[in-house]
Amino acid sequence: MPKFITIGYGDRAGYDRTDPAVRDRAHAHDRELIAGGAQAGVAGEPVQVRNHDGAGVRVTKGAFGSAPLPLAGFGIIEAAGLDEAIAMVAGTPCAVAQGVVEVWPLQES
Repeated sequence: MPKFITIGYGDRAGYDRTDPAVRDRAHAHDRELIAGGAQAGVAGEPVQVRNHDGAGVRVTKGAFGSAPLPLAGFGIIEAAGLDEAIAMVAGTPCAVAQGVVEVWPLQES
């Protein structure tokens, strides 16, 4: 079955503006996804790794990219296709609490 990487963005202000009952349903939805085999976690502090031309590793603290909302977490889900993956993440906390979830098809290399 195809796998998808999910990247959730959101901030505390948006979360706090969301009705607590909606947030509770979203967290229950996350627990159901995880119980069904999805992997999910909160984003920690990133580092950037470079080894241009194999000449030596250089590590820089911090994220390479930026977004209007902070990065909140990642997930790996399995779904029959993109539409199903979208339906699966539509009820997650970042999606319902004023944030956004990106869904990236994981293509085999």
